[in-house]
Amino acid sequence: MKRSTERILTTHVGSLTRPPEIIDAMRARVNNEPYNEESFAESLLKGVLEVVRKQAEIGVDVISDGEFGKSGFAAYINERLIGFERRPAKPGESGVSRGKDRADFAAFYQEYDRITAAHRPVTARWVCSGPIKYNPTLLKIDIANFKAALESVSVEEAFMPVAAPITVETDHRNEYYPTEEAYIYAIADALKEEYKTVVNAGFLVQLDDPWITAHWDRMLPNIDLKQFHKFCEIRIDATNYALAGIPRDRVRYHICWGSWHGPHSTDIPMKDIVSLLLKVNAGAYLFEAANVRHEHEWKVWQEVKPPEGAALIPGVVTHATNLIEHPELVAQRIVRLANLVGRENVLAGTDCGFSQGPFSAKVHPSIQWAKLKALVEGAELASKQLWSRR
Repeated sequence: MKRSTERILTTHVGSLTRPPEIIDAMRARVNNEPYNEESFAESLLKGVLEVVRKQAEIGVDVISDGEFGKSGFAAYINERLIGFERRPAKPGESGVSRGKDRADFAAFYQEYDRITAAHRPVTARWVCSGPIKYNPTLLKIDIANFKAALESVSVEEAFMPVAAPITVETDHRNEYYPTEEAYIYAIADALKEEYKTVVNAGFLVQLDDPWITAHWDRMLPNIDLKQFHKFCEIRIDATNYALAGIPRDRVRYHICWGSWHGPHSTDIPMKDIVSLLLKVNAGAYLFEAANVRHEHEWKVWQEVKPPEGAALIPGVVTHATNLIEHPELVAQRIVRLANLVGRENVLAGTDCGFSQGPFSAKVHPSIQWAKLKALVEGAELASKQLWSRR
């Protein structure tokens, strides 16, 4: 894994906005409706070629394929894991996870869901009804497309995001395995193949784990911090089990507090979750640090240091607003953290993906690229400050 040894390197969380032809075909595929598979394959390759070219053109150092071949940061796994059964949602089921934030701001969420529901595919429920296994067919297509795109650009490194075990467990009811622990380890066992395949293909693997934090909101008010840590530790142990055999410096671990545009009034504080975050055997840790709910938490790193040899990748631009960050603000955020943990231990990133799936873009594509440009320009300013010192 490349480090910021000569300048601050830039990256992002992975998921980028898709072009309409990919969105339309993916919606049909997810809904089990007819679509032109050959045309979709051509559009997908073309889309990956373009999104890779654009990242390199802007100057992002460590890039992804935009997750263009996936139906969502978590939903994609429904097409790749055997052992799950799709069932129609019952009347009144929205497919949207509930929690205290939603209860406290019910009127807002009623309007928010009404606006965003039109872009989602048909709601369904997924149930584990048999032994879980991994089907690598779609992953091999993603890897081939990404490798083809990388042949024509020059970047420092490339990564592919994947779902963490708890991300799969969430909202996938278990009707097969005898215990909760057996279920989560069965998921981890299946995901091992995905993780190893990504790394063996020459990419960094990034585990997306928003639910390790967001479950706090769902469990409130009937849980305390000690109970929550116990809940999380089982899942983190399963995550490390799935990563066994993969060098730590080939692993990125990303947490956020969910990426919906809501109040986030019940997000668990970083200080209460950071010890769990750093237990994952990763070489870099990505987290939200640019939005108004979490920017103040840079102070956590005054007391907590990353493991020896590990890097921090804070979000220094955010998906949570259409406002484009000024490069000087981006530089301030980078320098502030670099002064605490060392410049070589920081890469500049984003709070979360700009589109958690084809149907959930958080900003317009033009704003996405402007934000990534601000990220690169801010990193350049920060590098001048950090490397001009004797």
